[in-house]
Amino acid sequence: MQNYTLSQIAELLGAELQGDGALEIKKIATLANAHSGHIAFLANSKYRSQLETTQASAVIVSQADAEYFSGSKVIVANPYVSYAKLAQFMDTTPRSASTGIHPSATVHPTAIVSDSAAIGANAVIEANAVIGDNAQIGPNSFIGKCVKIGSGTKLWPSVTIYHDVEIGSDCLFQANSVVGSDGFGYANERGQWVKIPQLGSVIIGNKVEIGASTTIDRGALDNTIIHSNVIIDNQCQIAHNVEVNSGTAIAGCTVLAGSVTIGKNCQIGGMVAINGHMSVCDGVIITGMSMVTKSITEPGIYSSGMPHTTNKEWRKSIAHLRNLSDMKSRLKALEALAKSQR
Repeated sequence: MQNYTLSQIAELLGAELQGDGALEIKKIATLANAHSGHIAFLANSKYRSQLETTQASAVIVSQADAEYFSGSKVIVANPYVSYAKLAQFMDTTPRSASTGIHPSATVHPTAIVSDSAAIGANAVIEANAVIGDNAQIGPNSFIGKCVKIGSGTKLWPSVTIYHDVEIGSDCLFQANSVVGSDGFGYANERGQWVKIPQLGSVIIGNKVEIGASTTIDRGALDNTIIHSNVIIDNQCQIAHNVEVNSGTAIAGCTVLAGSVTIGKNCQIGGMVAINGHMSVCDGVIITGMSMVTKSITEPGIYSSGMPHTTNKEWRKSIAHLRNLSDMKSRLKALEALAKSQR
């Protein structure tokens, strides 16, 4: 691991440096667990007291918090974003595939693989696929016919990309993600399910990140579209003909049913379920475990998940819930009686 001086870090972050610029920084750590040679950061003022006790050699702080730390520091507008940028700079994550094409990989003669791309062990690249410059295809991954993968895109092991899918540049796919599998399309003929071939594809923009074991289905007729700068967490289900617009983040285990449209710069919490053919406008935040059963047309924060409580309180609440219809009828009767006696 390469070490950096505090001066180099300040220059990288475009930050104001106060203290010893020659300090050698080996690692990023939390305020609570940092030691000598580490740099920590304060992104939330409720942890400000830790500035007094941290063993970090330096910290990243905002101007508002700078006065609470007497040691060496770099002062930035947004410590959390600066931490993210520094983490990228000091990242030691290995490549998903070494340079070149591994001898055990299978590459169809009609596939076009950039000389700077890397294809891992036992990967399969099918006919007419195009792999861009500096792309990395991890071991055991499958790239279907006529797939296009842009420059700098990285696939970790066992990623499956079905036929005709198009992926932009600088994307990241975690292990076991699946893109372009059939959407859940069937017709019912007298109790027998008749499969509807899924004839669309999946189009993914630039700088998209897809979490481990997440599935993105291909469209039935039109395409499923994931626009640029979208991040999707692990174990999510994106159904056929969904469109997710740029800047949106989707947390783990969320399900978007068929033909859902998500606007720009939305944040969707974990385990959210959105019914089919719903639309969510730009700038919406949906908190975890919510169920969306009608379209959202105004920006804001939406919730429906029930917070936890004790089992005793939960059972009591459910008992009241089951009696709501009867209580409503009784209330209406009382209102009618009161009105008749006026």
